[in-house]
Amino acid sequence: MKNHNAQEFSQAVYWVGARDWNRRMFDALIPLPDGTSYNSYLVKGQNKTAVIDTVNVGFEEEWTARIRQAANPEDVDYLVMNHAEPDHAGAIPYFMRLNGKATLLASGKGAHMAQVYFNVPEERIRVVGENDTIDLGGKTLRFVDAPWLHWPETMFTYVPENKALFPCDFFGSHTASVLCGGEDAEVIPAAKRYFGEIMMPFRKQGEKALKKVEELDVAVIAPSHGPIHTSPKPILDAYRAWTAGQTRAKAILVYVSMWGATESMMKTMAEALLARGIEVGIHNLVNADIGRLAGDLVDSRAIVFGSPTVLGGLHPLGVYAAHLVKVLRPPARLAAVVSSYGWGKGAIRQAQEMLGPMGLEIVGVSEVNGPPTAEDHRKVAEIGEQLAARILA
Repeated sequence: MKNHNAQEFSQAVYWVGARDWNRRMFDALIPLPDGTSYNSYLVKGQNKTAVIDTVNVGFEEEWTARIRQAANPEDVDYLVMNHAEPDHAGAIPYFMRLNGKATLLASGKGAHMAQVYFNVPEERIRVVGENDTIDLGGKTLRFVDAPWLHWPETMFTYVPENKALFPCDFFGSHTASVLCGGEDAEVIPAAKRYFGEIMMPFRKQGEKALKKVEELDVAVIAPSHGPIHTSPKPILDAYRAWTAGQTRAKAILVYVSMWGATESMMKTMAEALLARGIEVGIHNLVNADIGRLAGDLVDSRAIVFGSPTVLGGLHPLGVYAAHLVKVLRPPARLAAVVSSYGWGKGAIRQAQEMLGPMGLEIVGVSEVNGPPTAEDHRKVAEIGEQLAARILA
């Protein structure tokens, strides 16, 4: 099928995945403005053939049509499961029925998941661990343990003859439109958004994995989503900064406003920060793109929350935002809170209760009754000045 062509991007190594142009939501949480891809790879040795990762359910025929461009799917010897999440492993049952002889290669925890999630018989699974190898004849599969990137069973596959690394979700990005990249100016912003959404809570595990990657001779990084990095230095440099929690003189402003009072104060806060050279990312939770918000969290030093009081506490969208920050674990260590109320307070108290355990130092708070006055705006600007000074320090 000419519209389902495999692409050989390294000698005897092929992209055989699928592009999902129409998907607009991932995990019922993450917007996908550019769709996504489910990257699967075929490695063809002189004696044996392996497929690394599969595709999301619904793309099996497109996937096998691409595999057939390079090899007969029924003759594939090994199917590698780097990660058990359904967008990468969902087609395993289909493939194991199509091919009655292939052995599934997975980590110890991955082998258990393959049996539980995909009903793969134990006798068709081979457990591989750190530095284990499979000889394909002129091509070698070498395995690297990479737990919690971002599930406990994850591993990387490395083909030393091609200097090619297959790290599943690590180094990925959600886009359907790019296959090979690394120098494209659009690649890093998309990867940053993806890192914030998926990998940011696992920065420490990411640092450990990067050390392992740096011990390899890597010329190509082929993740499970988005572009193949044929010039890997830009993405490696970016991941070093992101996993280390390096931040910039930047604040992210996250708010919800019912009648305009909280929004008015957030605009004052933004102007105060911008006037002192602080980069600002503003997100109105009513229509915020959670992917962009997560991307902004990757390198921000401060978070400003804004929410009116609703029935004695934060607006529900404010609670959602605070919980999202909690689970994403960004590197920011400074915060401020602004709020307005009509007949009862409560939002500031709840915000402080939620932010405190996150390790965020609250530099200042402002809570006004009704529309903010000129004096209220002056106080918000003062908090912005104090926050800017701490960010720059």
